[in-house]
Amino acid sequence: MPFLKISDNRRFITTQNGDPFFWLADTGWELIHRLSIEDIEYYFEIRKKQGFNVIQVVIIPEQDGLRDPNFYGQVPFKDGNPLFPDESYFSFIDSIIELADQKGLVLALLPTWGDKIELMSHGIGPVIFDAANAFSYGEWIGRRYRDRSNIIWINGGDRQGGGDNFKIWNALAEGIRSADPYHLMTYHPLGGGYGFSSSKWFHEARWLDFNMAQSGHVCKGLPNYEIIKADYERIPVKPCLDGEPRYEDHAVNWKPDENGWFDDFDVRQAAYWAVFSGAFGHTYGCHPIWQFYDGKRKAVSFVRRNWKEALDLPGANQLQHLKKLILSRDFFSRVPDQSLISDSTMFRNQLRATRGKDYALIYLPAGGEITVNAVPFNAKLVDSWWFNPSTGATEKTGSIATSSEMHFEAPASGWVNDWVLGLDFLKE
Repeated sequence: MPFLKISDNRRFITTQNGDPFFWLADTGWELIHRLSIEDIEYYFEIRKKQGFNVIQVVIIPEQDGLRDPNFYGQVPFKDGNPLFPDESYFSFIDSIIELADQKGLVLALLPTWGDKIELMSHGIGPVIFDAANAFSYGEWIGRRYRDRSNIIWINGGDRQGGGDNFKIWNALAEGIRSADPYHLMTYHPLGGGYGFSSSKWFHEARWLDFNMAQSGHVCKGLPNYEIIKADYERIPVKPCLDGEPRYEDHAVNWKPDENGWFDDFDVRQAAYWAVFSGAFGHTYGCHPIWQFYDGKRKAVSFVRRNWKEALDLPGANQLQHLKKLILSRDFFSRVPDQSLISDSTMFRNQLRATRGKDYALIYLPAGGEITVNAVPFNAKLVDSWWFNPSTGATEKTGSIATSSEMHFEAPASGWVNDWVLGLDFLKE
């Protein structure tokens, strides 16, 4: 697998030969900490079949990852000191990277979770990093993996990047970059409220190649399109995406009795909102899977099924339809464009529109009717079709003459009946 790079227009990720790369990631945070190599291969194979091409993984995990050994009895450092890595632990990571490469998967590696830099209500630490040893650890791990083509670095780990944290996270990133100038790097920010983005602290940092947001798990219908829109409009231009949206099978705001659980519709809505607002890809998450819950370890907040059972939840199978849809049209010309919509509606039923060379795509969370403005297109005819995000099926509705306002009605309407209106504009 070739190294990935930023596209010429600074909006997307591509392979070295310029082919489109639509980031479709899963959050396998505790993979290194909790699984055997056999279970990792099983997990990779399922996710590959489901269309995923990136797995987000933490090298020093949140769940007591310094002291509680992994499946093979290994811990990252001798006596918890980041200046003395344990070779057996990192040799295991070597084998995971190689296995991922064989499966055609990219590993997005977090050097450490944030509780090793700042303690909060989640994570138990202990805090082991300061600016000096963070740089040294970054330099060491960057040198170790700089020749591995199928990795991306994700600095951070669910923490803010400002205040006293800034110099430590920045030192870690600069340490990696000093030894590894090849791989792309971003930052995984704190969640909470409507979420944050790496841009809040690091947008102009030379090591930050693209922005990652965390819209989080606070409520249904959280408008993650606002975070993506803000990042898309920042100068200098950098690609952006939502790297931790609401997880499938996660209790809404950690209160299942009051609020219920996030389901496949919530997964789809967050994904289409983000991508149609300018994101270059999207990250999926599932609550039992990030922690690889198997009933033997202590559960983290309201887990209700085994991770292997959760692998086949509907949301995980449905996001490949979004990936195929985006790759079916001209990739690098695509931009967000709300001017296509006469009335976008607000909050949970927000319509989001994107367009590229001779095409437009509009997401309707509840189906229904829509009026489209064709102003950006110089075309006489338009082929229209409806795309079902749940199944990937397409229903063609025929060709009509292009006019300044065109009216369409989805095959179904009502909450969770989400559809994408597809328009192909024809010059003749």
